[in-house]
Amino acid sequence: MTSPATATPHSDTVPVLRDFGGGPFGIYVHVPFCATRCGYCDFNTYTAGELGTSASPESWAAGLRRELAAAAGQFAELPSAIPPVATVFVGGGTPSLLGADGLAGVLDAVRSEFDLAPDAEVTTESNPESTSPEFFERIRAAGFTRVSLGMQSAASHVLAVLDRTHTPGRAVAAAREARAAGFDHVNLDLIYGTPGERDSDLDASLDAVLDAGVDHVSAYSLIVEDGTALARRVRRGELPAPDDDVLAARYERIDARLAAAGLTWYEVSNWASGDAARCRHNLGYWDGGDWLGAGPGAHSHVGGVRWWNVKHPARYAARTSNGGLPAAGWEAPTAEDRYLERVMLALRLRTGLPLSDLDAAGLAAAQGATADGLASIRDGHLVLTDRGRLLADGVVLRLLG
Repeated sequence: MTSPATATPHSDTVPVLRDFGGGPFGIYVHVPFCATRCGYCDFNTYTAGELGTSASPESWAAGLRRELAAAAGQFAELPSAIPPVATVFVGGGTPSLLGADGLAGVLDAVRSEFDLAPDAEVTTESNPESTSPEFFERIRAAGFTRVSLGMQSAASHVLAVLDRTHTPGRAVAAAREARAAGFDHVNLDLIYGTPGERDSDLDASLDAVLDAGVDHVSAYSLIVEDGTALARRVRRGELPAPDDDVLAARYERIDARLAAAGLTWYEVSNWASGDAARCRHNLGYWDGGDWLGAGPGAHSHVGGVRWWNVKHPARYAARTSNGGLPAAGWEAPTAEDRYLERVMLALRLRTGLPLSDLDAAGLAAAQGATADGLASIRDGHLVLTDRGRLLADGVVLRLLG
């Protein structure tokens, strides 16, 4: 999660915590390692060649254990007891590069410092190429309950533009292997709008996703991020920039196919077969819950205070050696910041934004968005219409004046 642009970070790096916010508590663990760098990716990730000898999975794992212990120690000093951990999400990067034993070790490290709720949702992201039937069986036995697989596309030429290394059919095979290993909840990620992608390519991707029998799909429009290899190719004219009209048409195509198959949107970019299939960890972000972000560059939010870790794995390992949190900075958002974030996140959910959360100007803008067919009012909430979902960012800007 990123910090609002309006927030002013504190000059020191030791977050001053207040107390837990009262909602579900989750833990995000960032694994910063990748075998190769995808051309569109601007996440805090590193290949072995980029790291050299400055850091390793072993030094990262040792730092993670130290950070979790330091966080548990600081949380124990807050007025309220540490809530049971409702969700754990291991992301990256490529967590599956750690192998089943490495991922089991991550979960063991969390359990050694925090109590997991009996029904905790425990997710790991995985690259299809670094998984196998045995991998899924072992992480299921270790306590993982959910797997998210990066598929992106079923078209080989689209994967090539994205610099993805897996073969088109591997993601579907991996999803089936995860289901066979006992995972009830499996997600496949899609990226749409890649230069060169045709409607038929997207249709083939959707056919493959539905054939895999997963209960959750995430679909994101391609964003050309500054500083990436893809941005350089677009700037040189080697590839066209994604077209907004094409992106809108592709989104409608995705939504129609998934809805017809029984997968309903619950957040603008996420569809699930039912309430149990929704990603509870991500809902914690969107609902403004509490979470600890552990690992290089990870962001945390507890009781209205946010902080973010140093990014480089070597610096992260060094900073955790002193027994404190490896924070690079922190902030306590103002009421204005919290209002902005609440509107921005809640409006993306199918449940919508409570009208009671809006100020007078926001209520007037909500009436205007409703009159324009971009939203409707349902049970005291402002909910995006199908057309409104295509223009969600614009609706947010209207509400914020």
